[in-house]
Amino acid sequence: MAIVGIWGKPFLNLEEYIDPELLLAVDDEITSALAEVDVGYTGGSHKWMGIVPPSLAQDDYADYGQVLGSMSDDDYVRFLALSDTPYRYRIEERAQYKFGEEQDHPLSRRQMLFLKYKFGVYFPWKIFYQFIPVEYWNEKSSGEGKSIKREARHRFPLTCAFVESLPFKEMGRCNLMGLEANDHGTVHRDGDPREKTEVDHFISIAPRGHKRLFLWDEDERASTPVDARAYWFNDSDYHGVAPAPFFQYSLRVDGVFEPSFLEEISQKHAAR
Repeated sequence: MAIVGIWGKPFLNLEEYIDPELLLAVDDEITSALAEVDVGYTGGSHKWMGIVPPSLAQDDYADYGQVLGSMSDDDYVRFLALSDTPYRYRIEERAQYKFGEEQDHPLSRRQMLFLKYKFGVYFPWKIFYQFIPVEYWNEKSSGEGKSIKREARHRFPLTCAFVESLPFKEMGRCNLMGLEANDHGTVHRDGDPREKTEVDHFISIAPRGHKRLFLWDEDERASTPVDARAYWFNDSDYHGVAPAPFFQYSLRVDGVFEPSFLEEISQKHAAR
C-alpha cells in the first residue's frame, strides 16, 4: 500500500512550534535521567499481530507471538514460571493465555529475557519508558483519569514541563522509545488506513534530530525519511526506524490537539 500521509503530505514537520534551545536541555535531562530509572522492552510481536508489510513478513527476526505458539510444553512451563504471577497459570490451560502487548497478560521482564536468550526473539525498542502509562492502544488519545506519573516528574521535571506545554486539549499517553546502537525499529503500521480513516493526534519529538524514522511505501518498496525533530505522521502508514551506530530515541505524546492548533496547521499544510 502506498503512503497515505496527512493532507497529501507524507508527514508534517512541526519544528517551528518547538524551541530548539529547549530541546537541547530536554535531551540533556533525558540522557542523564535514563540512567536512574527502570526501562522496559516493547515491540517483538508485530508479525504475529499482522501489522508488518507482506514484503518484510518473512525476515529472519524471531517474533515472540509466533515463538509462543510453537513452544514445547516443557519450555512453556519455564516461561510461565518466569511470570511475575506464576501462581495464576497452569500448563493445562495454555490455550487460554495470550501474552504480550495489547493482551490480557503482559510479559514480565524475565519472560522477555528468556524469549530473547532461549529463542532469539528480537525486541526492537529496548529502552521504553512511560511518562503517562497506557495498557491498551485504544486508550491512548483520552486523557480521562490520567496524569504524568510521580517518578517521571521527579526524574524528568524539565521534560514533563515541556510535554505539558505542547498544544494538546488532553493528553492520553506519553512515552519514550529508544533503540540501542545497530538495532532497527520493525516496519509496521498501527491501523489499516482503509478502515481507520481519521488520523490520530500525536506529536513525536526527536531532540537530537538524528532518529532514522522512515515511512514505507509497500507498493513501490521505497522509504521516505522523516527528517524533522518534531513531527506528526499517519501511523496507519507503514513506518520503521533504520539502524544507526548510536543510541537513538524519541518522545511520543498522544491525545487531542487544541482546536486552534489543528486549525493553524491545517491552514498551513493542507493549502500547499
